[in-house]
Amino acid sequence: MRAVIQRVSSASVTVDNEVISKISKGLMVLVGIGTDDTDADIATITNKILNIRVFNDPKDDDKMWKASVKDIDGEILCVSQFTLLANTTKGNKPDFHRAMSSESGRIMYATFLERLGQAYNPEKIKDGRFGAMMSVGLTNEVRISVPQASRACLTCIRFQGPVTFTIDSRKFEYVDQPPTKSNRGSKTPSAPPSRDKSAQPQAD
Repeated sequence: MRAVIQRVSSASVTVDNEVISKISKGLMVLVGIGTDDTDADIATITNKILNIRVFNDPKDDDKMWKASVKDIDGEILCVSQFTLLANTTKGNKPDFHRAMSSESGRIMYATFLERLGQAYNPEKIKDGRFGAMMSVGLTNEVRISVPQASRACLTCIRFQGPVTFTIDSRKFEYVDQPPTKSNRGSKTPSAPPSRDKSAQPQAD
């Protein structure tokens, strides 16, 4: 499971020229769900979204990376985005085989939204429309501070630009593995290790 989060001062989702969701200060979150994602991945992503410190201290704006979206009582706008799971290592056409199917993805995404609300506040969680053609608008929260001018009449301007992070629920094998001695001559990339211990061969 993959999420791209952006710190925003406002964000909205429009479908068929109608604004269906909007938030003020908080996080804009794009969510991609993989074919083998489980409840454990939802728990990991949910915890990280709610607790990652991407905001300044509410009591001291000069202290950066001190507060989470919960700390500032912010809102969260989520949009399902299967393209986050694209593999672009071969050719110029993105490969989306690692993205969960539409119907299963819809169920998993609904579960994710429910867990996010349970862990925070359901009224603070907004979302788009799964599978619809959406227009997403956002205003990045940036900070420009102008301290007092020095005696030499020089003014220092400090700029804190847009804040964007990518969060993965676990390590992904999205890129083909580099050739090793065992598969150097093979055209087929080696398969990633199985996550199911029961599938491993047993010693006689």
